[in-house]
Amino acid sequence: MTKQEAQERIEKLKQEINHHRYLYHVLDRQEISDAALDSLKNELVKLERQFPSLLMPDSPSQRVGGAPLDAFTKVPHRSPMLSLEDAFSQDDMAAWEERIRKVYPRGAHGYFAELKVDGFAISLEYENGVLKRASTRGDGKVGEDVTENIKTIEAVPLVLPDPACIAKEAKNRLTIVQNEKIMKILNAHIHTGNIEVRGEVFMAKRVFEAINRERKAHGEPLYANPRNTAAGSIRQLDPKVAASRKLDFLAYDLVTDLGQRTHAEKHDILRILGFRTDAYARVCGTVSDVHALYRDIETKREKLPYQIDGMVISVNDSETFARLGVVGKAPRGAVAFKFPAEEATTTIRDIVVQVGRTGALTPVAHLEPVPIGGTIVSHASLHNEDEIARLGVKIGDTVVVKRAGDVIPKVVSVIPNLRTGKEKAFVMPKRCPVCNEEVVRLEGEVIVRCVNKKCPAKNKEALYHFAAKPAFNIVGLGWKILDTLSDVGLVSDPADIFAIEKADLIPLERFAEKSADKLIAAIEKAKTVPLAKFLYALGIVHVGEETARLLAEQVKSQKSKVKSNEILEMFQKFSLEALQEIPGIGHVVAQSVYDYFHSAYARRLLQKLADAGIIIHSPKVKKTAQKLKGKSFVLTGELETMTRDEAKEAIRARGGNVISSVSKNTDYVVAGAHPGSKYDNAKKLGVTIVDEKEFRNMLK
Repeated sequence: MTKQEAQERIEKLKQEINHHRYLYHVLDRQEISDAALDSLKNELVKLERQFPSLLMPDSPSQRVGGAPLDAFTKVPHRSPMLSLEDAFSQDDMAAWEERIRKVYPRGAHGYFAELKVDGFAISLEYENGVLKRASTRGDGKVGEDVTENIKTIEAVPLVLPDPACIAKEAKNRLTIVQNEKIMKILNAHIHTGNIEVRGEVFMAKRVFEAINRERKAHGEPLYANPRNTAAGSIRQLDPKVAASRKLDFLAYDLVTDLGQRTHAEKHDILRILGFRTDAYARVCGTVSDVHALYRDIETKREKLPYQIDGMVISVNDSETFARLGVVGKAPRGAVAFKFPAEEATTTIRDIVVQVGRTGALTPVAHLEPVPIGGTIVSHASLHNEDEIARLGVKIGDTVVVKRAGDVIPKVVSVIPNLRTGKEKAFVMPKRCPVCNEEVVRLEGEVIVRCVNKKCPAKNKEALYHFAAKPAFNIVGLGWKILDTLSDVGLVSDPADIFAIEKADLIPLERFAEKSADKLIAAIEKAKTVPLAKFLYALGIVHVGEETARLLAEQVKSQKSKVKSNEILEMFQKFSLEALQEIPGIGHVVAQSVYDYFHSAYARRLLQKLADAGIIIHSPKVKKTAQKLKGKSFVLTGELETMTRDEAKEAIRARGGNVISSVSKNTDYVVAGAHPGSKYDNAKKLGVTIVDEKEFRNMLK
């Protein structure tokens, strides 16, 4: 066979294999047997081995996995991969709908409901119709490149279909064919531009069970559940491991604007492009219709081929969804309607009190280990003494335990009829179980706290909190090392971390020259930190990540970098009333923040941190006139003098709003080079279009 003949044969084989992949994964049809399809694949592999120069990245043969990687590279997402707010009841759903009406009084006018597959979120980026990159969610802003592993999944198209196939499939399937513009945009984007698709990687129940049967036969530990196994498979550096796990994929979002007007149209377009979507998804006119579908799916849950933990309910109309915006890390226009958590009965062996970083004493039930939702549960929080009294829990009781939100184990009730008379009542200690100092319960609080600032348990928890990823993110400084450093007297407060030297570490267990050098380098690297992370790291009572961000936004500084003692001075200028007026900060939080920054402890600690060379990013604040207040902008095309994010920030800083789609209510469309469909929409609707030069003049 000549090279030219081989090339022609390879192209036909690729087309045929992709055709059958599409039939099987998207249309649930099978025209040839698995053995026949395997034969085609084997022929393709042999030809590509015989003619290596004809092997292309989009070949179906590349799903078997390439060479192992040394590490995953970080990938910034073009738009954040947001999480969802949870709802666990009809009341929660009603509250969510009410919040939508407060922002959008006319209501949502329809919802799109789909299964919430218990898997691992992935972003797929296609350039000119070819899969170029797949990345994990990560922290929502930056993920990891797992392209080689994702290529091993049969349900993920390596190349998108050509225009002829698209037109044929659309004609057979869609009502949106009436909008010929969408078809034109589809063709243009596939072959001359970029398309981003997001979805869930998961492992089917039967595959998970087969893997565990094999592991059991070999005497290996069993995997806990399909979700964790799928996630672990994707994060293997060797793609051949991922290939062996037979993972699957369901697409749920089309990020690229192709003119889709609703979430349902997104799913239609995704299917045209060769992706499998949720077969149970549908449009619901009202929240009552959502409840009916929810109840129906709940009865079918156990029979589904994959695990689900609820349904995702989204406002169907794209423009309304965009206008609703984002609250914290979640879109206001979508919610995860969770199914009731799985429950089990077990026995409380003991109740042990733990001391947290804020001094809170938390009673924890030590349970007879029991499987719940694929995980072995041996501990459950009892929260506080009021909760214990409400439940009537005693040591030795048989209790009902559930994983609240399918994550946190919780004791929900006692079965008193199973008591034997040997059960023991629990009494909250009057002294801290660690330092033996007296504990207090402040008026209006349910938490009992140790107020000893030198309590070892509080200090260790505070040190771990300070060094953790959401705070200073000191890589390699985990609980065990901090425990050791605290026990030998090297670290008593967070500032002491930055005084550690290599000579201090070498004598300690677990350290050698190389490991000591790595930790010292990580500590040095962590000396510069954003203000929001710094505030969170301080461990102020009631101040979590989101509250820390809200507080950071209130700091006004003419310097981009400040020392920690300067932060103290800035917050001491806030009155209690001023703190209470910050949106999202209530009286209790404001009092806690005020008390902290006026305490002798904070004064000493922040001065020590300043002396240690800690530098805090405090973005320089410029007074900007709100000249764009109330105006809405849509951005399209490529800007030459600024990035898309910089343009958005400039608009928001001047009081304007940035929205994702054009309507007759849009004030301006900013058109850069190579504008997309938004430009055409603006012209048709008579919306004002400005070029980059005009836009920059508006910002002056």
